Amino acid sequence: MHRLVFATSNAHKTEEVAAILGKAWQVEDLRTHPGVTLDEETGETFEDNAIIKAVSGSRQLPGVLVLADDSGLQVDALGGAPGVRSARYAGENATAADNRAKLIQELNKKAMYRRFNGRFHCCMVLARDGQVLETTHGSVEGIILPYEVGEGGFGYDPLFVPLGFTDTFGVLPPETKNQLSHRARALAAMKTQLKALA
Repeated sequence: MHRLVFATSNAHKTEEVAAILGKAWQVEDLRTHPGVTLDEETGETFEDNAIIKAVSGSRQLPGVLVLADDSGLQVDALGGAPGVRSARYAGENATAADNRAKLIQELNKKAMYRRFNGRFHCCMVLARDGQVLETTHGSVEGIILPYEVGEGGFGYDPLFVPLGFTDTFGVLPPETKNQLSHRARALAAMKTQLKALA
């Protein structure tokens, strides 16, 4: 079994990555390494922030492959917001519910739009010993609803209907989401490099 540390404390993200990579990989995260502190995400793009997390995390875990991602929701009618501020859209200590409520409020101000197009985007960066080894991207296009449907998933999932579907990520089963999601697509692109380094 190959070891990988995912630079997050978000259990949902870790479960998603572990499910996609399969049994060949032992996926840990920062809950297993409480002494690791990541540098502040000061980047202006998803890639900037993913690099900050992967590099700072891997410097503190010598010889270990460290994977980091930065991802978020981009709504065209809001000029790409919430974007890199997706996790902090309603404030620095906002909960996922707070962020959804803020987004719904902003969408309701745009009454001239009959539908809201957008996407989830993810950048993943793999690093070891402070050096970037690979960078990949993944996106999933869809419609953003100005109300919540479903209680599954996390983050903005109950507001997002991927193209070709009628249910939100808050309703669709995890197996379906893991085939479609921005994180799944970025990770699929990363798999080749992971196999080469394992």
